[in-house]
Amino acid sequence: MRQILVLLCLFISSLSLSQTKDLEQLTIDLAFKQVDSSKVNTCIEIITLHYEANDYDLALKYIEQSEKLSKDIEFNKGLAQTLYLKALIYSKKEEHKKAVSFYTESKRLYISLNDTLNIAKINSKLGVTKIKAGDYKAGIIDALSGIQQLEHKKLDKDLAYAYKNLAKAYQSTNALDDAIVYYLKSLEKDKVLKNSNNIIASSKNLGDLYSKKQEYKEAVNYYTSTLEYVKRSDTLLRAEILPNLGGAYVKTKRYALARRTLNEGEKLNRSIKNDLGILISLNNLGALNYDTNNYEAANDYLSEAGNIGRVINSEAELLDTYLLHKTLDSTTGNFKRAFAWQREYHELKNKIKSKKKETIAPALVKSIKDSINEATLVKDTLPLANQTLKNTETAKNKESISRLKLVFYTLLAAFAIALIFFVPSYLKRNSQLKYTRELEAKNQQIKQQNEAILEQSKYLESINNVKDKLFSIVSHDLKDSLTSTKGFIDLLKEGSLSDEEFNSLLPELSDNANNASLLLFNLLNWSKSQMQSLEAKPSLFDIQEVFEDKLKLVEQKIQKKGIELINNTSRDYVFADRSMVEIIIQNLLANAVKFCKSGDQITINNKVNDNGKTIISIADSGTGISKENQDKLFKDKTFTTVGTNNEKGTGLGLTICKEMVELNQGRIWVDSELKKGSTFYIELPKSKMGYPLLN
Repeated sequence: MRQILVLLCLFISSLSLSQTKDLEQLTIDLAFKQVDSSKVNTCIEIITLHYEANDYDLALKYIEQSEKLSKDIEFNKGLAQTLYLKALIYSKKEEHKKAVSFYTESKRLYISLNDTLNIAKINSKLGVTKIKAGDYKAGIIDALSGIQQLEHKKLDKDLAYAYKNLAKAYQSTNALDDAIVYYLKSLEKDKVLKNSNNIIASSKNLGDLYSKKQEYKEAVNYYTSTLEYVKRSDTLLRAEILPNLGGAYVKTKRYALARRTLNEGEKLNRSIKNDLGILISLNNLGALNYDTNNYEAANDYLSEAGNIGRVINSEAELLDTYLLHKTLDSTTGNFKRAFAWQREYHELKNKIKSKKKETIAPALVKSIKDSINEATLVKDTLPLANQTLKNTETAKNKESISRLKLVFYTLLAAFAIALIFFVPSYLKRNSQLKYTRELEAKNQQIKQQNEAILEQSKYLESINNVKDKLFSIVSHDLKDSLTSTKGFIDLLKEGSLSDEEFNSLLPELSDNANNASLLLFNLLNWSKSQMQSLEAKPSLFDIQEVFEDKLKLVEQKIQKKGIELINNTSRDYVFADRSMVEIIIQNLLANAVKFCKSGDQITINNKVNDNGKTIISIADSGTGISKENQDKLFKDKTFTTVGTNNEKGTGLGLTICKEMVELNQGRIWVDSELKKGSTFYIELPKSKMGYPLLN
């Protein structure tokens, strides 16, 4: 392997030395040549070698000499070639106006020489340069006229270049079908020429265009075809293609392939710190998880995508992020947030629309293509005819020139008449489009206002429901607990209880007080969460201490029911709102006691899981929960069942637990089987790192 590398280096060095020797020899030849066309040709050879070596400044010095020599000896062919090379250099230097000027002058000379092949080559490159300079209309005209002659001569290399650049021009004017046609032609020529870099570029562009046209099966074909030519080691190119291919897989519902492709694309883009590639991957992962009903993951991906999009100001991708956010929140019932995303989406869309530059209307593009065959031909041949007129004074040539002029002016008149009919029609169409857009905007505004009114109505209705629920619970459950406690105190006050009776009723009084306290906690926190004012204030604390405090509150009831308690907790710190965690554990312990009977067990435990978070579990061997009722636990605020001793509930406990767990960046779930018991799990962060709002 080392020998091959050495030989390769020697070969490259020999080529470089060979080119240097060629330049030296040509420079010596130039010094001793007489002032004639051969001296100009030698100068052009030197210019070409410097151009190929990207030594543009030195090439321009020889161009200056070549121009002067050509003009002095009236060598038009040499001057045309020199100006062509000069245009190529200024095009490489991104000085498009100068390049256009020198291409045009070179073309004029080739027309006088009747050199149709070089005219075609210049038209092709002139069209590309005008397109790069933003003059799409003139650029397309020149490019098309050049392509006709190149196709006639079957010059594959020049055609591949011309096709690709004409495709880019159509893509810039949003004429996607025309762009696809010329990218396909370019790809065909590149395959004949076996130019893998150009094959990759054309295939990728075709994938992008078919994606834009929402023809995702075709997009998948061209993206996968592109990857066949891309080396595994080419991280940059793979990182650019994989997110788009994954997005096309999502659209065609090939979810397994989509997930694998998008995960690889996200990983590659993160490794090279390409924010745009990460953003596209996250958007498509959000869409994938939405389609597969994994709404929580979808929200996480879209939230990160929004943050990146706003940092790098990628408006096109942000538009997708906002639309996906709006769809996701509408599906999950968060209409207020969905409305906010919809507003963000339309504001950004209008902003993008206002910044867009005008492009050639499709009708005008068609008009250019229809007229190019005749109008361009006449334009290029008329100077040639005029030159012939100067060189010959025969009556036959004069008659020929007159006919050409007549044809030209006839075509010019026909074109002018066509424009007279076309322009008013075009302006009228533009006016109608403008009116339609304004009408759509007003309809959209009315729709948004109606959605806002509907959202406000739902919000007011939910607040009213909160009020009704509060009154119902306060008037029934809380009143019963307080009435029972008051009766006990009245008996004590009247001296109607003996010491023995007092001691026997004291545990019941404690239970009533605990129940009333827990109920009041649940009521207050639930009502605050419904009014959207409940906030977590996280801190670091030992979860074992919370268990020890809360077990004291249910200890008497556990003993009274004859339940065995197994405490497997250990010292472990979590980062959460301690008061909220206390309410969560108190609710879950109370529920476990409520649904156990004599001889049952309650087991409490805590451990660290694989992702570095703490898992708390409260298990009981009590009555268990049916599959049907498990689905209602955390959703239905009115769902409640009686305990083994006919204990009543409000249905609020588990709802409050879920809301408080989520406020602390955690999650809660249950594993239960009817008549075999239930286990409730809570996952909480162990540090500030698990709390994204505080990072």
